[in-house]
Amino acid sequence: MKLYNVAILGATGAVGEEMTGILEERNFPVKNLLLCASHRSAGKEYLYKGEKIKVKELKDDSFKGIDIALFSGGDEVSEYFAPIAVKEGTVVIDNGKYFRMYPEVPLIIPEVNPEDIKKHSGIIANPNCSTTQMVVALKPIYDAVGINKVICATYQSVSGTGKEAIEELQEQSAAFLRGEYVDIKVYPHQIAFNILPQIGSFDDTGYSSEEIKMLLETRKILHDDGIKVSATTVRVPAFRAHAEDIHIETKKEIAPEEARELLANFPGITVIDNPFEGKYPLSLEAEGKDEVFVGRVRKDLAFEPGLAMWVVSDNLRKGAALNTIQIAELLIK
Repeated sequence: MKLYNVAILGATGAVGEEMTGILEERNFPVKNLLLCASHRSAGKEYLYKGEKIKVKELKDDSFKGIDIALFSGGDEVSEYFAPIAVKEGTVVIDNGKYFRMYPEVPLIIPEVNPEDIKKHSGIIANPNCSTTQMVVALKPIYDAVGINKVICATYQSVSGTGKEAIEELQEQSAAFLRGEYVDIKVYPHQIAFNILPQIGSFDDTGYSSEEIKMLLETRKILHDDGIKVSATTVRVPAFRAHAEDIHIETKKEIAPEEARELLANFPGITVIDNPFEGKYPLSLEAEGKDEVFVGRVRKDLAFEPGLAMWVVSDNLRKGAALNTIQIAELLIK
């Protein structure tokens, strides 16, 4: 088996740390692993297959000899360093939003549109976490009966914002329960014991950037500019795993029983759907898992024909690090 020199940018962040672990879990054919971060985080050490790897400062010459670079360092890092990496012959798989809507950059979910990877010119984009789990759940329905419209409300964990948000939820929760002052730094309002109907910035339509991402990215991944997606993205005081309430107007009638069978047979989906016994996807049970979990599949009462479903997935894994590495696995095939 051919081995590859792999770099992880943003290696000390929540997603970067997850990437290192998943490379080892999935036994990705790594020859040498380079962990990169800003100068503030350089020098930290991580274990990979029993060996300590020291994080190096990201520089212009970091990509010499690197075959695949997994980016998770933010838009400024992607904008500046991705072209440098490509000039060195490195293939960049970017977890950030910077390249997602570039027409020449494929936006990939391996279970959904693997054929698009052939179009890359050195840069491949990973979709937004909330888009990924939704589109995985939509795809088997879309293929079977078509989809006109999607209404989605998300319940997104703080780990989607990063380590600082995880720490803020911990600290705020402890302070609140002690009756002490709650310090607010990461979010515009207290997140502990609260729900924030804002993820990203708002535009003049009143929709947030996260909500617009779900529309535009879904259209690009499915190659369907006619599909309508209206999302309300919400931050909730959960540490990990996003949940979504999805309502679908289909082009043709489909029974919930048929939809469950299609979903259960689709790669990467696990159906948990027996609400009468309290069995449905839960965020806590999705933590650390690779699948997209789907439950509460039922006929929609507003859309005719239509379906409603509940979708949960670990945002740091399938929503970010895992999907990035699955793209790398697809690439080397």
